[in-house]
Amino acid sequence: MKKILITGASGFLGWNLCQQAQKEWQVYGTYLTNSVTMPQINLIKVDLSNEQELQQLFATVKPDAVIHTAAASQPNFCQLNPQESHRINVMASVNMAKLCCAENIPLAFTSTDLVFDGTKPSYKETDSVSPICTYGEQKVLAEQSMLDVYPATAICRMPLMFGLPSPVSNSFMQGMVSRLRSHKELNLFSDEFRTPASAQTAASGLLLAIAKGVSGIIHLGGTERISRYEFGLLLAKVMGIADAKITPGKQKDVVMPAPRSPDTSLDSSRAFALGYQPKSIEEELKRILID
Repeated sequence: MKKILITGASGFLGWNLCQQAQKEWQVYGTYLTNSVTMPQINLIKVDLSNEQELQQLFATVKPDAVIHTAAASQPNFCQLNPQESHRINVMASVNMAKLCCAENIPLAFTSTDLVFDGTKPSYKETDSVSPICTYGEQKVLAEQSMLDVYPATAICRMPLMFGLPSPVSNSFMQGMVSRLRSHKELNLFSDEFRTPASAQTAASGLLLAIAKGVSGIIHLGGTERISRYEFGLLLAKVMGIADAKITPGKQKDVVMPAPRSPDTSLDSSRAFALGYQPKSIEEELKRILID
């Protein structure tokens, strides 16, 4: 089997991606602080922001393809720690592109829908970027720099993702599930819209990008535009909690370090045409919580 290197293997998306990739690849995954155990996955501790460690990783693994999911992905953390987050979100990503270019191997990079300011959805790959937070700015810089270094890079803009957590990393829905099960009130934004996808679906999109030899920017959003409030109502329905206490809230009422975009819904028609097939959010939630 060919070898694929997946960075950020202990993270929410990376962990789900490793599960899927091992069906067709010999998987090597990286982590920095959180070691996890995954049968048949070769895990390696490496600081991706250290160029020498990264070069040694490539020399050791000799990957046939790379999916780079490792990131400082919390917008508030990036806003408060711009230098530290820049090292992993930008510098490490550009160095990854250089190494993949030197070996001429497929590379998929996970960017974000937060490269947009949220004022003109739904966003296509050709729309101008307009980030309003440090995390979005860093991802834009990484996108542009990686394509300059290695034009064959697949820049995969990811949506809000939900699904089964890794042993050390949750998605946004785990907190909702916990509060609903304990019959605590949930206050969720009714004025922030995204096109969510399950981590399993997103992982299939990343592997598809590698398999199809995608180069340049591609959106891997789901098929439904939905607010967090609407997602919470749907989640309660799937969980069978008829008396759930879910109230709508507004972005402006919650002060956070990183500004929030109101609607970064993605138009993922290009991916759909390639065979990317997200199921409905309700179907995905039933699979995750019931099946």
